[in-house]
Amino acid sequence: MGFHSLSFYIMDEDTIGHDDVIGKISLSKEAISSQAKASACVTMCPGLDSWVNLTRLDPDEEVQGEIHLGLELHRDTEKICLHCHVIEARDLAPRDISGTSDPFARVIVNHHSVDTSIIKKTRFPHWGENLELDLEPEELRDEAMVTLEVWDWDMVGKNDFLGKVEIPFACLHKTPLLQGWFRLLPLGNNEDDAGGKLGALRLKVCLVEDRILPSMYYQPLMDLLVESVISPTEVEDSSPLTMLEEVTTVESRQDVAMTLVKIYLGQGLVVPFLDYLNTREVNNTSDPNTLFRSNSLASKAMEQFMKAVGMLYLHEVLKPIINRVFDDKKYVELDPCKIEQHRSRRISFKGAVSEAEVRDSSVDMLQSYLTSILQSIVASVDQCPPVMRVAFKQLHKRVEEQFVEPENEDVKYLAISGFFFLRFFAPAILTPKLFHLRDQHADTRTSRTLLLLAKALQSVGNLGLQLGHGKEQWMAPLHPIILCSVASVKDFLDKLIDIDHDSVSEVPQRAKFLPSVTVKEGYLYKHKAEGPQLLSRFAFKKRYFWLTSETLSYAKTPDWQVRSSIPIQHVCAVERVDENAFQQQYVMQVITQDNDAQLHTMYIQCKNVNDLNQWLSAVRKASIYNQRMLPSFHPGAHRSGKWTCCLQAERTALGCSRTHSAVTLGDWSDPLDPDVETQTIYKQLHQGRDKLGY
Repeated sequence: MGFHSLSFYIMDEDTIGHDDVIGKISLSKEAISSQAKASACVTMCPGLDSWVNLTRLDPDEEVQGEIHLGLELHRDTEKICLHCHVIEARDLAPRDISGTSDPFARVIVNHHSVDTSIIKKTRFPHWGENLELDLEPEELRDEAMVTLEVWDWDMVGKNDFLGKVEIPFACLHKTPLLQGWFRLLPLGNNEDDAGGKLGALRLKVCLVEDRILPSMYYQPLMDLLVESVISPTEVEDSSPLTMLEEVTTVESRQDVAMTLVKIYLGQGLVVPFLDYLNTREVNNTSDPNTLFRSNSLASKAMEQFMKAVGMLYLHEVLKPIINRVFDDKKYVELDPCKIEQHRSRRISFKGAVSEAEVRDSSVDMLQSYLTSILQSIVASVDQCPPVMRVAFKQLHKRVEEQFVEPENEDVKYLAISGFFFLRFFAPAILTPKLFHLRDQHADTRTSRTLLLLAKALQSVGNLGLQLGHGKEQWMAPLHPIILCSVASVKDFLDKLIDIDHDSVSEVPQRAKFLPSVTVKEGYLYKHKAEGPQLLSRFAFKKRYFWLTSETLSYAKTPDWQVRSSIPIQHVCAVERVDENAFQQQYVMQVITQDNDAQLHTMYIQCKNVNDLNQWLSAVRKASIYNQRMLPSFHPGAHRSGKWTCCLQAERTALGCSRTHSAVTLGDWSDPLDPDVETQTIYKQLHQGRDKLGY
């Protein structure tokens, strides 16, 4: 895997000025891999799950980047000379306020040292210098080291450390000419905080490394998985899916379910797959009150399926109401044990607001929010993805066939609403950030409002059957609106499954969304780099962007009739931009190649680091299968006749940093990768072979 360490920084946010670092945790790849997970998870995922103490931030430990070196020992009868060719470095840590450094390199052997020249204002210096050190024979012991240090030169004060490389002479004795890129390492003087004085962070980190084989090796397993749902045998018979049910544990079931959903989406068989699992679950359930209540493979598969194909639908239905709750910031509380009268925003000239007034105000607000949510949901039949509606129709049919008794008339509705409301909409209301409805988690006040709304929507999903039987009797003021909504919810579910199965064709696909479906949209600031010109912060223009699997489009406003578009197939790199390029944060670049093989760059500024990561990830996922991806790029901008990153003059100069086209945030919009997905299933079956008796 292309990383060597994982760092966490705990920050103190400041409204004015820079945020302060409270402490950090740095985990090496080796440290993560060396720790076995304490649970009995069948995947045996290496990682850690524990509290880890924060350490102080040491500038000498904040090291990044690589250096390109060539080392050679020259021997003759009179002397021994070490030749060090210091070629270049890349991605050095910024040490100056401009977001750059003034780097120079120093070669050290014992008390001998020699320096390169200083390259001003760059994180990608090119020296191309040959340094020589005359050595004595006794200095060439195998355990002796050649040390190369990189420093940021400062006119005032001491120089800042940028990293070091240590090479034992034993390597030079074996390989007379040693050349390549070497990762810069920290000084190595950092110590853990004794007793956790800076606090601790609870971490759960898992590293999974798989060797992915060519597709032909996975085809037999893929054929078996396809055959399991195309030509299902008796429900009790063994198949790869029934075996997976046996070997998966609670810890691994969600990942397995998501992987299977992706596999069958790619094969155009996700509805038969879900029908197979749901049929087994329904037939094996005697008490309708327990149907799909456990975290079985069928339940998890339906849950992950809704996230995979229905997330954009959920955004369309819920986002306006969620935004309203966040914007209102109202104090809402129904539990008399938690009501704080002084927290209400109402102003009373008679003194403190009474508990009854707080409760009445809260009921009014919750009823308003809940009514808006229910109206938006029941009016969304046509917005719901057809494949989702067909899956629910099949589920409705299986439940209706199994529970035919008159007293079980509502079970067919509860089966669907249990997924639709309890496992999809209610969790999204409870934690909007996890469903990408908001960029930040809710504050305490808003979080409480969302919790009460989620509870109410869960009662709606249960068709009001459990009202009055729980401990939370203070929710009673919402019972009338919940009971009144039952009829409209049933009518909505009837309309939802009123769809012709044959009219919805599933086709094998590589992406989860149709070309016309907007995967991400929002306001950004853009600038096109076209020819020599002065780029300033004012060169960025506010535009509304849309991303689909085929185009990245933008216009002045969302309702503007004229749009400019970039074909996704022309994208050849999507990367971050150094802050010093425009003296602006959160800037990314989309590099495209036209039909004449000419490169064009669009710079895009996002509103914050989360928005930047989401857009980077989304565009990379859309272009992941492009054939003409670039191996390198410039993280700076071409200004005043040179690149701000590496100081090269030619606009067409080869990029000075490696691209990261495969790096994405893992979420519901991940592109399908059948080889990776089948490898995951194979590993599950292989590691569970003892349990299966093979």
